[in-house]
Amino acid sequence: MTKVIATENAPQAIGPYIQGAQVGNLIFTSGQLPINPQTGNIPECAEGQTRQSLENIQAIIEAGGLTVDNICKMTIFVKDLNEFAAINNAYAEFFTQRNASFPARSCV
Repeated sequence: MTKVIATENAPQAIGPYIQGAQVGNLIFTSGQLPINPQTGNIPECAEGQTRQSLENIQAIIEAGGLTVDNICKMTIFVKDLNEFAAINNAYAEFFTQRNASFPARSCV
C-alpha cells in the first residue's frame, strides 16, 4: 500500500502529483524545483538552486521517517554544463555536512 508523504517544509505540488510516496520501507520523491517553501523564492545561482532542491528532498524524506543517509539514487537535471562544478560543490557539501554517504547519481 502506498502512503502519501506531504510536508510544509518543501514546496507544495503544483500539479496532479504528490511530494513523495512511501511503499514499504522505500520513499520515492517527485522532482524538486529549487523553491524555498517559506518564501517561494528561487536562488539565482546554480549552487543555491542545488542546495535548495536537496533541502526540499531532505524535508520530504524526513517527513517519511528516513534521513539523507538513506538516499540511494539521485538524478540531477543540469540546464547549463558550465555550472557543473558549482552543482558538484553544493552537492558534495550537502552530503558531507550531514555525515551522509554519497548516493549513486546521474546527471542529464
